[in-house]
Amino acid sequence: MTGRIEQTFKELNTKKEKALVAYITAGDPSLEKTAEIILGLANAGVDILEIGVPFSDPVADGPVIQAAARRSLERGTDMTGILDMIESLRDRTSIPIVLFGYYNPIFAYGPEQFAKRAKDAGVDGILVVDLPPEESTELRKHTDRVDIDFISLVTPTTSADRIRMIAEDATGFLYYVSITGVTGTAKPLASRVGENIATIRSITHMPVVAGFGISTPEQAAEIAPLADGIVIGSAIVGLIEENRQRNNMVTIVSRYAKNIKTVIHQTGI
Repeated sequence: MTGRIEQTFKELNTKKEKALVAYITAGDPSLEKTAEIILGLANAGVDILEIGVPFSDPVADGPVIQAAARRSLERGTDMTGILDMIESLRDRTSIPIVLFGYYNPIFAYGPEQFAKRAKDAGVDGILVVDLPPEESTELRKHTDRVDIDFISLVTPTTSADRIRMIAEDATGFLYYVSITGVTGTAKPLASRVGENIATIRSITHMPVVAGFGISTPEQAAEIAPLADGIVIGSAIVGLIEENRQRNNMVTIVSRYAKNIKTVIHQTGI
């Protein structure tokens, strides 16, 4: 059975479009607002959503997402609440959802229980930042069994041999980290991104999305043609924080995403 992530990339490829993947932190400013933001982003044309699971030591995240995770944890956000929230939305949207985070919250929940509950809730994929392929067996034996895609990271310093190894077992798509460092702290260099994604594509036909550091329409237009899609995270999380007290916060965030989607649609393949 074709999953929602695979189907999304097939449809985009047919239409000669690039994917817009949006990241938000679950529970910031609240799980209720997160649900509203998800629906708003889906209606704005976002193709795939990454829902960040807050963790107390988010080593790969920059200051904007770290602050969002801290606020979310202070509100008591946990895995149970996040999965319940996702399940509550599944009769209103079929947008592919990837849980993005660290292994500790999954381990604390229980890998087998997590896989079953995530599948029942409507989660399509997971990306576990601190779980390299060599250490993923304990989780993947459960998530693979229920057809949850295991999204893998590839960085500018990943060797061709390691890319090949990662791609052999990855499902859904490969997430290319377009900068060295943490999220939202530097701008990607298009020429370098293009070279590295070309290397990845010479090894695998799996879709490749580029993320980390993309925030403006200009950057989106520059990077999107080089990949199968782009990820925007810190810019959206920051926009949520800036407008958290405004009644039209969801509209503001959705309008931003719609503008980015329009820009990358115009780039074509």
